[in-house]
This record gives sequence, structure tokens and C-alpha cells, in this order.
Amino acid sequence: MNNSFVNTARLLGAGLRALLVLTVLTGVLYPLAVTGVAQALFSDKANGSEVKADGEVVGSSLIGQSYNLPLKKGQGTPDPDLKWFQGRPANGLGTNSVNTRYQLILSGATNLSADSKKLVESVEGAKAEVVKDNSVPGYSVNPADVPADAVTSSGSGLDPDISPQYADLQVHRVAERNGLPAAAVQKLVEDHTTGRTLGFMGEPRVNVLELNIALKDLVAKK
Repeated sequence: MNNSFVNTARLLGAGLRALLVLTVLTGVLYPLAVTGVAQALFSDKANGSEVKADGEVVGSSLIGQSYNLPLKKGQGTPDPDLKWFQGRPANGLGTNSVNTRYQLILSGATNLSADSKKLVESVEGAKAEVVKDNSVPGYSVNPADVPADAVTSSGSGLDPDISPQYADLQVHRVAERNGLPAAAVQKLVEDHTTGRTLGFMGEPRVNVLELNIALKDLVAKK
């Protein structure tokens, strides 16, 4: 038999065996091992950091949600539902214009420079809305007290957290809208405020979804 044919057949056989072994190792055993370790040690994170309420998954602690009223006829942007704590603006979000079969939301930043006229107008408009929405009888918001995260979006547009300052600013409005004592709502904010990671990294923060779930439970107990 031709030696070159034999060598070629041998090499092809070795290549196929290597392909089979590597496929089993990297395509089956390795993913199973990684998945098993992740589920055993970090099941919450491996499953998307799910947040549950009343036994059902209502979101992720890593992804911000909107709390808006249903769109009115002829309305392009929904109004915020002011009985809930509101998260950061999501000005950087885009919509999927390529595959329109799926209504996808694309994360992203506005990419506007600090001296952008459009950004300045957006911030000023957002600040005016924050002052108006959160000023209730017996409590007026000072424009100087509006924190940056109340009027600017995050780099992804999907920040799930707000600063304790922004949460505090919303307390009186949320209490008034839900018929609750302001002190009880303030206690919710304090209970859901997370400090700096390891005591020195990042900033104190409040997860809006988890705070609103606690608010719903408090309202149910009235």
C-alpha cells in the first residue's frame, strides 16, 4: 500500500481522535465542572442575581428597572409612578433598530461631553422635575440638594442603585403617596443602604428594586 496514503490515514485518525477528546473535555466536562462549582458556591450570582417577591422572580439586583405609569394616548414618554422610589435616568438606553422582531433595549451611555448644551439642558430639566415631583406639603426640595445621580444616567443606563441622598430626597413624596409615616419610609431606606465594599471601595448605595419590594410589603401591612 502506498506509504503516503497510510501516513495520511494515520494523521487523519489521530486528528479525529484529538478532536473527539478535546470536544468532550472542553465542550462537555469543563462546562459541567464550571457550572457545578458555580451552582454549589455562587448559585445566586450564577443564576443572574435574581430578586424574588411573593415567590416569583421580579428582576435582578444587577439591572435597574423603570417604575412608570402606563402610556397615555399620544404620549411618547411615560410619566413616573410617584408612589415608588425612582432610579437613575436611563438617557443612554437605545432601542434595537436592526432586528425589529424583538423589542430589545440596548444599554449604553449618552457619550455627551461635560460642556454639551444638550447634556446641560437635560440635567437642568431633570433637576426641575425632581424638585417638582418630590416637593410635597410640609417638605420642599432645595435644588442645591439634588444629587448628581438623580439627574444623570450611568455608563450602562441600567444602574440598579441610587445614592442614599437621592433615596432620602424621595422619602416624603413616597410616604405621602402611600399614606405612610415619613419616619417608617426613612427606616426602609436606612435598612436597605449598603456601605462601601470592604469599607473603602465605591460609594454607599441603595438598590431600588429591593427597596420598592420592601415598600410594597410595608404598604400591605397598613
